[in-house]
Amino acid sequence: MLIFECMWIVLAFISAVCLGFYDISKKIALADNKVIDVLTLSVCFSSLALSVPLILSRVCPEIMIGTHFYVPTMDLEAHLFTILKSAIVLSSWIFAYISLKHLPISVVSPMQATRPMWTLVGALLIFGERLNTWQWIGVILAIGTVFLFSLGATKTTNHPALFKEHKFYYLCLALAILIGSCSGLYDKYLMRRYDHNAVQVYYTFYQAIMMLIVWGIDRFAKRQKTASLKDKRLNTLADTNQSIVHCPSSIVPIILISIFLIISDNVYMLALRDPDSMIAVVSTIRRGGAVIGFAYGLLFLRENDPWRKILCMLGILAGLICLAFGSI
Repeated sequence: MLIFECMWIVLAFISAVCLGFYDISKKIALADNKVIDVLTLSVCFSSLALSVPLILSRVCPEIMIGTHFYVPTMDLEAHLFTILKSAIVLSSWIFAYISLKHLPISVVSPMQATRPMWTLVGALLIFGERLNTWQWIGVILAIGTVFLFSLGATKTTNHPALFKEHKFYYLCLALAILIGSCSGLYDKYLMRRYDHNAVQVYYTFYQAIMMLIVWGIDRFAKRQKTASLKDKRLNTLADTNQSIVHCPSSIVPIILISIFLIISDNVYMLALRDPDSMIAVVSTIRRGGAVIGFAYGLLFLRENDPWRKILCMLGILAGLICLAFGSI
């Protein structure tokens, strides 16, 4: 059947939907919490969840090997490549979380959607991918619409002081996009060589280790700073406001971050394992999840300038339809 022949396209759309809800969960979790706390906890939750199939694959491999959840072993070289992936993804996440905490989701999500443009350049130059007419139309529509939106957002900045205040966060967003683009190209390289379940499980574990180290350094520096405060009440209040342990309502969105990311990454990597898959197309479709972030920002956060954002959302959707049609 046609749907099975183009399953990598279906998987890319599933990944996009999950990524959209992942962005929403991040925005909710970051509302009252520090970036490093949310990122560390979400990665640890993901590692805990992924440890289940890993343990089962080692304890009872005869049962797991015939399922989609089997995690094969990896040699030293594969682990080194996976550690590099963890470092790339984690650095992109840190910059993305910082920008998302301080910028509207309806600005961050579409700008993140420009990542496929840089991935496309790499796919053409490195992997020699060639798009057909409909695929080119889809990429140009999706990415071009986002460029127009970003240009309009810059022109509507009425207060230069406000723009200067947020310049650092826009820089963080730009770094997140560029590093994330490199991650997409690296993913295709890994998926051609290693099992997607093994890569996902181990790179998540390595991320957890890295984040726990960073989190520990941050907590130590914070304690050194707060210890110098003379007012003990102020010291205690600072520690309370800087830890999500005292904010139980944040646990649910953080767990949702882990769930949506696990599903999104798994089907995304599975799509890239298909010999016919194209990273330029998969990456563009995956970032189409920005449409869900658009809808959330407009409907629930009541963000400004709705009509321009709605037009951008429609442009992205039109591009995704063209990509899907051109890939069938």
